[in-house]
Amino acid sequence: MLVVEVLRIGLGGDGAAAAAGMVWLPGGVFAKGSDRHYPEEAPAYQVGVDGFLIDVHPVTNAEFAVFVAATDYVTLAERMPDPADYPGADPSLLVAGSAVFTPPRERVDLRDAYRWWSYVAGADWRHPRGPGSGLEGLADHPVVHVAYDDAAAYAAWAGKALPTEAEWEYAARGGLDGAEFAWGAELTPGGVHLANVWQGDFPNVNDEADRYYWTSPVGAFPPNGYGLVDMIGNVWEWTADFYADTRRLAGTAPSCCGEVAVRRNPSVAVRRNPSGVTAALSIDPALPLPQRQPRRVTKGGSYLCAPNYCRRYRPAARLAQPIDAATCHLGFRCVIRP
Repeated sequence: MLVVEVLRIGLGGDGAAAAAGMVWLPGGVFAKGSDRHYPEEAPAYQVGVDGFLIDVHPVTNAEFAVFVAATDYVTLAERMPDPADYPGADPSLLVAGSAVFTPPRERVDLRDAYRWWSYVAGADWRHPRGPGSGLEGLADHPVVHVAYDDAAAYAAWAGKALPTEAEWEYAARGGLDGAEFAWGAELTPGGVHLANVWQGDFPNVNDEADRYYWTSPVGAFPPNGYGLVDMIGNVWEWTADFYADTRRLAGTAPSCCGEVAVRRNPSVAVRRNPSGVTAALSIDPALPLPQRQPRRVTKGGSYLCAPNYCRRYRPAARLAQPIDAATCHLGFRCVIRP
């Protein structure tokens, strides 16, 4: 495990306190992305990242509660949406709430995610499955129903930041550059479950062979090679990068950070610390006007990823998430850059 004493990287005082429960990764070069899976992961190319500290586990309900108690912060899911932010939306639908997984009773078309997602009024981080639910027994589970600004607010309060996509993926790989999973070549080596993902016929039947239907306590599964837990499965995690659909961007000018250029031409020199594209380029113009929000990259998959539907329980996998989205399977962890 690549852990160092906090003072060795020049942190002291509040910085030392903030670094508790974190692991120091000295940085390096790795193959970002994959040429063997979803199109948005390709092409794989060489990326370098500088050293950074990263949380051992996703931020938990208990940790987020301390932040809220200290700041009186109100998450996006707890606020009434501003109609000005959603032109053309039905005002009756603009209520405080969040998206909750609702398993259908019958087999459904897997191309239509609305068959198992419901916007539930009153669902938020304190009520992860909607009104009537609570956090009893979930103190050490990842906080969910946090939108991007909620995660960024916590990070700023804690003296930290959200990781870039490259930092996150480098950390998730645990030193296994190019491996399929964060632990090697097989999803369940020797039949052992190493992450909280879906087993069975999604979205109808979860066999719970890994013992969990919803979120699991952080650290319920073994750490990766860097001593980090829950980098794969349990909950998706926000990154700081705006999402670039590289297929749609093919033929456009390179972004300021050069990531688009690298994806168009993987033979160029190793990119150091890439950081995505602009907010404007992250918006999907094919969506209805009320849904045209900037999107950030989320990583890691969740307890809802299944072999028959969403095989995104891998370090290379990535998903675009609107910045105003909060769901029952989305959380975050933080980094500190010296």
